[in-house]
Amino acid sequence: MTRTWSRACAALIAAWSLSFAATCGEAASRIKDLANVEGVRQNQLIGYGLVVGLNGTGDTINNSPFTRQSLQAMLERLGVNIRGQTLRTGNVAAVMVTANLPAFSTQGTRIDVTVSALGDAKSLMGGTLLVTPLLGADGNVYAVAQGSLAIGGFQVEGDAAKITRGVPTVGRIANGAIIEREIEFTLNRLPHIRLALRNADFTTARRIASAINDYIGTPTAEPIDPSTVQLTVPQQYVGNAVALLTEVEQLQIEPDLPAKIILDERSGIIVMGRDVRVSTVAVAQGNLTVTISETPQVSQPAPLSRGRTQVVPRTRIGVQEDGKKLALVQEGVSLQQLVDGLNALGVGPRDLISILQAIKAAGAIQADIEVM
Repeated sequence: MTRTWSRACAALIAAWSLSFAATCGEAASRIKDLANVEGVRQNQLIGYGLVVGLNGTGDTINNSPFTRQSLQAMLERLGVNIRGQTLRTGNVAAVMVTANLPAFSTQGTRIDVTVSALGDAKSLMGGTLLVTPLLGADGNVYAVAQGSLAIGGFQVEGDAAKITRGVPTVGRIANGAIIEREIEFTLNRLPHIRLALRNADFTTARRIASAINDYIGTPTAEPIDPSTVQLTVPQQYVGNAVALLTEVEQLQIEPDLPAKIILDERSGIIVMGRDVRVSTVAVAQGNLTVTISETPQVSQPAPLSRGRTQVVPRTRIGVQEDGKKLALVQEGVSLQQLVDGLNALGVGPRDLISILQAIKAAGAIQADIEVM
């Protein structure tokens, strides 16, 4: 009785400490939002099929041999022989069907599928997908799709104009596939459970393990590497790992991330982490603008002279240098102070990217710079 009461008190104190830390922390997050349970995942499915019922917007049979072959094979399975016949239908389109098989899906449940045109079909609006097996990476059939397509775009054309909105060659069928095969995964019987961090970090992995151990009261969790924390199922949770994960995933910790700056030169996007620090450095930035204006003049000869009218060039060149400022960034400033100091130069995002790269090259910034 005393042992049980001590464990309950320890769990209560740990829970109170975690809740207090989450309240005082700057960015406390649930373990559920920081890590995934290894083995609990989706699986991608793919299939090839035919969409029929199109209003003349399907594949051109002469230009799409795979559509012709698929149509002939389908009709032969139904007892119709069209070998050697000329096909001119425009109401059929070959498509690729994709879907995601959720974790722990059971037979008979339905999932959504996405249908995309494979040939030169103009639109899949009004079409119906015929029975299409969906295969996994191992080549087995896990679901069968069929149904009417819902298209988010349209295309209308006349003799001299055409309007297209959205993508009419991609459609979706809600609950369009029935699961026929299950992926066996006995979560409750696992002696060990591995948590995979979405952002690998030594400190975050250690904090997750410490939070779990403090809550359970026994050394249950152990960080294996920066991206993996392994849980040994305690005796009281043997055969009921779901209950363990339900309690663990609600624990809150403050994740730790490395100092990093993300730059996208194409769009001018700059993202800096809160732990970015710089050494004392002076930064100057200037834009040199050269203006050349041509104002040619016409030179007329004197009256009664034999001269000719000529165009005399007149060129005016102006040079202007903007942004003649030198800003001093102190050592160990915060992210907000760094941003304020760089904004004091009055530069845009694209010039700011060059400044950050120059500061990094000078060795005055303690952060990794990643260019997208």
